[in-house]
Amino acid sequence: MTTPEVTLILKDPAETLTCIPSPGNPIGRVSQGSIAIQGARILGVDRFDQLAQKYDLSGAQILDCTGKILAPGFVDAHTHVVFGGSRVREYALRMTHTPAEIRALGVPTGITASMEMTRAASEDELFHSAASRLAAMLRHGTTTVESKSGYGLSLAHELKMLRVNRRLQHHPERRRNEVPPQSKDALPHIVSTFLGAHAFPPDTSPESYVDEIIHQMIPAVVAQYLAEFCDVYIDEGYFNLEQARRVLSAARETGLKLKIHADQYSALGGAELAAELGAVSADHLNHTTPAAMRKLANAGVVGVLMPLIDFAVRHPQAFDARAMLDAGMTIALATDICPGGWTESMQLVMQFACRVHGFSPEEALFAATVGGARALALQDRGALAPGLRADVQVWDIPSFEDVIYRLGHNAVLGVVLNGQIAWGKGLDV
Repeated sequence: MTTPEVTLILKDPAETLTCIPSPGNPIGRVSQGSIAIQGARILGVDRFDQLAQKYDLSGAQILDCTGKILAPGFVDAHTHVVFGGSRVREYALRMTHTPAEIRALGVPTGITASMEMTRAASEDELFHSAASRLAAMLRHGTTTVESKSGYGLSLAHELKMLRVNRRLQHHPERRRNEVPPQSKDALPHIVSTFLGAHAFPPDTSPESYVDEIIHQMIPAVVAQYLAEFCDVYIDEGYFNLEQARRVLSAARETGLKLKIHADQYSALGGAELAAELGAVSADHLNHTTPAAMRKLANAGVVGVLMPLIDFAVRHPQAFDARAMLDAGMTIALATDICPGGWTESMQLVMQFACRVHGFSPEEALFAATVGGARALALQDRGALAPGLRADVQVWDIPSFEDVIYRLGHNAVLGVVLNGQIAWGKGLDV
């Protein structure tokens, strides 16, 4: 039998957090668990001397991780990372002004403000700005990112945003040095979501726009292979239950998987619709009832929670994460990076999830990795085990708990993406 050849080994960490639960060990902590990688996949997680007996290490690149902590790459399952312009003035004014006062000052606000700026931006401009944000997210340990459209709100501009997603996924422009220097080596893996049903454009009636989504946008998205998911924002002033059902049913018929923005500011039945239609995830869930939580759990719908967007908008009602976990729901954490709440760090998300929303550090890590992967219907990442994608973070902190203790600190020393060292500062190779 031929001995498997290792291409990269992460050697002698203090601890590896596999996120493979076992009794009494909810995040699969392995003391001195070196990781052997072949190509893009993990071969094994074990002490280095054990791996050396199983595999051929003669041609392996060795990354010295002595004293470090290894964890799966974060899977950020809800973002609006592609957008034009900035709403920084609106955000700053919200510290001391009411929304009505801000509008009286003539400052554009909300989704329609981002729509105007995104429509005005070229595809190249959107690509470069998103690539810069994604590079920062990678440096904070994120290796997979869901990216939504939803600031175009017309056929042409929604397709433009989704083409940017495709460019970010494949990013051949890196070879021509067309992306910012900090992102030239690697960007996280992108999962593309069509969110034409994010809001109603001001120049179109709601019913006409729903018809446009169903009869023009969805067929074009599918024909051009631009998205894996279709999402709808259900809330007061946005899409109602009937409109959302029409959009999601049409999307499901084409083979797109489903997501729903549900119960963020009101409970209109979005969570129940997610359960009924078999959506992969229901996101936000601030007003979700215990009965709806049980329906989501029974239907296997992942709940995606975003502490930092609630902080950024000063949300009046916190989501009840403990009730969701007690109901048996799988929970994912996400940044929801967008013009209204700009954060690139899943570590900061974990810190808020623990301090503000009552997650344990172990629950937060599991939700930021395995939970995120499940919210994107991805079975090949989010944990560190043989056969899974080799997406690994190297943390330079003395204990796992320091990742939620050191507020605002970036623990990441290096990132392995798809079996390759994608980023590192001072790594000893």
